[in-house]
Amino acid sequence: MKKVLVTRPLPEAVISALSKVHKVAVRDDTRPMGRDEMVAALTRFDAILPTIGDRFSADVFAAAGEIRARLLANFGVGYNHIDVAAARALGIMVTNTPGVLTDATADLALTLLLATARRAGEGERLLRAGGWTGWHPTQLLGTHVTGKTVGIVGMGRIGQAIARRCHFGFAMEVAYFNRSEKALAFPARRETSLAALAGSVDFVVLAVPGGAETRHMIGADTFAAMKPTGIFINIARGDVVDEAALIAALAAGEIAGAGLDVYEFEPRVPDALKAMENVTLLPHLGSATLETRTAMGMLAADNILAFFAGKPLLTPV
Repeated sequence: MKKVLVTRPLPEAVISALSKVHKVAVRDDTRPMGRDEMVAALTRFDAILPTIGDRFSADVFAAAGEIRARLLANFGVGYNHIDVAAARALGIMVTNTPGVLTDATADLALTLLLATARRAGEGERLLRAGGWTGWHPTQLLGTHVTGKTVGIVGMGRIGQAIARRCHFGFAMEVAYFNRSEKALAFPARRETSLAALAGSVDFVVLAVPGGAETRHMIGADTFAAMKPTGIFINIARGDVVDEAALIAALAAGEIAGAGLDVYEFEPRVPDALKAMENVTLLPHLGSATLETRTAMGMLAADNILAFFAGKPLLTPV
């Protein structure tokens, strides 16, 4: 029986599956682990099930000295909060949870797109504040979604799921920017630069992984290339976007609006964004359905169970 740490509360089915085989400790704090907590966990547990914000950096590994942990089974697709190279150098395996959160995240991208285009957040705030005096023809006029053009940045699993919803659900034309051409089950054109994509679409949806390679991938140049009527959506990682450049573009009217689920320095959200009526803000809800979070946890648990049973990891990174 191995000792396993789950760094934040997860659905009970996940904890139960692990507890049947191993000794499981669940940290009851919903905030990310502190540095000292991570250092201690590496020396006390055989496996750790970390979540976004638990920053297992090279410095944390070095500070731990003699490390007991052999596996970090990350809860989530993105793992830019873990220094995978440093972990591997110490013989620590890392896994993630791809695939199981694709549909939930794609659904949320459409939620943000529709809410921002149709000014749903503004409308709800108006009504709740008691400011709605009745229907009139020019109140909160938004922009049409059906038949418009969407540009997807990153055509992986989630990008493709978003594109399918846009094409088949809303008869939208699809363009995308990706490192390679994709064989898709729907018509889509590949643009060779971010600027070309941004300037030719009505909605730009960001769906790339986080990490050093994509940090500030979207900045002032991209926003300058977008149409003044364009809307920007981010369900990827906050630091893929230069947040200051986004705020400047919105303030200057270079783009019409934004729908954001992630932030560069989350959970801190700039007051400037919170003050903008043309921005829809959500608290990182991309995979937040009970079904999806359970599936993510079960995949992380299955990696732990397989590892200590001497079987191949299901989703190594």
